[in-house]
Parts: sequence; structure tokens; C-alpha cells
Amino acid sequence: MLATALVGCVLPAVSAPGDAEPASWRDATTGQRIVRIDDRPGNYGLYFNYNPFTPQGDLMIYLTPEGIRVADTRTWQTRLVLKGQVDRLLFAGPKSRSAYYTLRDATVEEGGPFSVWSVDLDSGNARKIADLPGGRVQSINADETLLAGAYEVEPPPPDIAAQGRRDPVTGSPAYAGVGPDGKPLSFAAAKGKWMADRLAARVPMEMYSVSIATGERKPIHRATDWLNHLLFSPSDPTLLMFCHEGPWHEVDRIWTIRTDGTQLTKIHTRTMAGEIAGHEFWGSDGKTVWYDLQMPRGGTTWLTGRNLATGEQWRYEVAREQASYHFSQSPDGQLFSGDGGNAGKWISLLKPVAREKPVPGLITPGRLETVRVADLGKQDYTLEPNQHFTPDGKWLVYRANVEGKPAIYAVELPH
Repeated sequence: MLATALVGCVLPAVSAPGDAEPASWRDATTGQRIVRIDDRPGNYGLYFNYNPFTPQGDLMIYLTPEGIRVADTRTWQTRLVLKGQVDRLLFAGPKSRSAYYTLRDATVEEGGPFSVWSVDLDSGNARKIADLPGGRVQSINADETLLAGAYEVEPPPPDIAAQGRRDPVTGSPAYAGVGPDGKPLSFAAAKGKWMADRLAARVPMEMYSVSIATGERKPIHRATDWLNHLLFSPSDPTLLMFCHEGPWHEVDRIWTIRTDGTQLTKIHTRTMAGEIAGHEFWGSDGKTVWYDLQMPRGGTTWLTGRNLATGEQWRYEVAREQASYHFSQSPDGQLFSGDGGNAGKWISLLKPVAREKPVPGLITPGRLETVRVADLGKQDYTLEPNQHFTPDGKWLVYRANVEGKPAIYAVELPH
């Protein structure tokens, strides 16, 4: 019934030339070239650890209310690939020139049943992969044979379920609440309260895999932990990273597991009260897990890496002005990027520098050298920039509201 109702909602776009050349200028502070890729109302770029690029690196996918669009990474001109309302744009295929997305009936609440599809970015032809019971598909494996997702087997309390939904125009999440004194909470405080309430609810959940070829769904792991942030290794097709969501100082967050449910492994164990580890992502080698580490929260901050194959570990101290909502690693593994925060509103390149000679079995400490590339002085960080290196390492793509409304930008990196 769901598939029948939705199959006519999304149609291949008529083949047409790309849009006019986008506006570009030099950042007045950094001197780097900035391109405004798209500022249509409701534009949406992918989360920082979801791949938006084709394997060849020539196209980047993103979403607007009219459907799925691609930007040519050589010219930054865009075109519509799939016309129609899409529930969620997921990621680009690591092997095929495809984008994956979901459709959900307008009468179905977020978290309810949906279907997952792929669309060929050259022809616009779409294919349904599977109907799924709920939650979200969050990752695709390295050989493009499996998807992975998680859903709540039993629904959370209604007041918890209603929080955190994203504004369809701005893409920003909405959190609200009142404190013990009856006064409205700030955005950050309301989000923290919601996360604590959701964790305490101990909602039964299941992680699952979906065969891209057949649509078959198989369970991977069941728990009353809050399962989230699923992300396959970009090099190992059966290795899946995920998190125990919640207030970071109350959970051992980062875990890996095999797609058959074996080898459940905790990646970081807290050793200090108030310690937090999060915003985990795979390094470009597909073997190293990187994450923010604060000891304790609000204290010394490190960009921390652990190579799962060799056991090597690195901790690069993050200065206050380098603090970022998200970090990412360049395709060649030589640099990181940061998207800044209220202490320093910049898109930056960060070069890791070791302070000590590596010693087997010990953590290698270091620091980060900063090259600022885009000024985000007017950014409201309720909209997260979610920066991505292009596959050739020549640009960082990000989303910002520095011109008064959300837009997708690219900044050319120093040679």
C-alpha cells in the first residue's frame, strides 16, 4: 500500500543543461575563492560523515524541496536529477553513480514505515530497494551490497518523540522545554534535557542490514541502548561503527560490530568523570576511527584517532579557537578540516604535528596547526556546516547561513 501510494511521487527529471554559473568571490579575510552552489529555500547538504560524491568525484548530491540535485565539482553548476518530494537523501553510492534516498507517506510520522530507493545520477532512473518498518537507513557498505539502519521496536513516549524534528525550511532541529523554575530553556539546554530523557526511556531498538540486490532485511544487533550514527568502514564491507547515543558524559559511545552480529567492540572507555567522546568518523584509510575527546567536558579537548588494525593511537590537542562541531580528514590523510564554533567561526584546515616520537604501545601526542579558509563570522551554529572534502582534496563544501539564509558553499583550498 505504501509503495503504491508513493511510486508516482518521484519522477526522473527531464534532461536539461545545468544551471547558470554560480556566484563566486574571494573571502575578504582569507583570500580564498568561495562559490555559492545553491541558496534555494529548503536546500539540504548531507551530514558530515555521509558521502555526497560519486566514485569518480565529478558530482555531488544534495536535496531541495523540488527533488535531488547534483553539482558538477569542476564548475559547481547544478541540475535536477530526480523531481519530487523526498523524505530523506541518504548518500552517494561508493561504487555506482547512484544516490540513495527514502520515501515516506505524508501521513506517517517520522520513525514510521518507509521505503528506500536508489536513482542513477546520469539517467534519472529510480529503483525501489525495500520497504522497511521504521527508523532510518544510515549507511552503505564499501562494496555497495548492504545498507544498514536502526529503528525503535517500541515507540518512545510521545513527548520525547516530538522533540528534535528538523525544520523543513532551515534544516535546523527544534528543541524546546522549561526548566525547574518554569522559564524556557535555551536551545542547548533543551537538547540536553531531551537527550537525557530519551536515554532514560530505554527504548528497545534493532540495528539491521538490507541487501541492495534483494531488499532482504536481517537483524544485526538488538538493545535498549540508544543506537545511532551507523557508519560502515569505507574499506571493510562487513565492519560497522555505531554509537550509544545520549548525553556524551553518561555513555560509552563508540562501538564497532560485524554485520553478522559478532565482534561487538567498544572503541573508547571513559576513565574520568565527565569525560566525553563523540562525533566519531572513519579516517580516509577506512581503518582508523577519529573522534572528539574532552577530559572532562569543557576541559582539554583532543582530536583522537585509533587504528583498529594496528592499535596505534594519536591525540592532537585542539585549541579553544580550533574547536569545531565536526572534523573531517582529507582524502590523502594528511590534513583535517574543522567547521568552527562560537569560539572561532571559521572553516579551517588543520595540520597534525606530533609532539613526541611515536613509541609502540603508547599514545602519540600532538597539536594542530591552523589555516583558515572561510570566514563564518555571521554563522548561527544551530545550522551545522557539515563540511566535506571533495575527493580530489581541492575544495571543502559546507552549508552556512552567513548571508541570512541557509546556502551550500564551496571554498577552494590553498595549493
